[in-house]
Amino acid sequence: MALRAALLRHVRIPVQTLAVTGAKLKQPIGFLRLMSSHDDHLNKEEVIERVLSVVKSFPKVDPSRVTPDVHFQKDLGLDSLDNVEIVMALEEEFKLEIPDKEADKLDSCNLAIEYIYNHPMAG
Repeated sequence: MALRAALLRHVRIPVQTLAVTGAKLKQPIGFLRLMSSHDDHLNKEEVIERVLSVVKSFPKVDPSRVTPDVHFQKDLGLDSLDNVEIVMALEEEFKLEIPDKEADKLDSCNLAIEYIYNHPMAG
């Protein structure tokens, strides 16, 4: 997975080619080539900052206790439902969908940071 994410950060893959037509001519006047680009992939510091911000803004969390190494249940006293809500907030923040199987494993800031940083579509 890490190799795939690293590779996708440096590869541009053509997604689709569209004909661009003139309004009156109805004939192709050129082509528009859309690319999937991962050049704008987030750097690790930005991911850390945004993950910590999401966790700090969670209503049941004391922001002063949030660090990159904090565990949601052991250190912050959150329950499994709170964990689900934090993962949903992270999905919204980074505009991605985390499968349930993976979401169940994200029980600390550290794991969330690593998952999001290695996700090729995180934005």
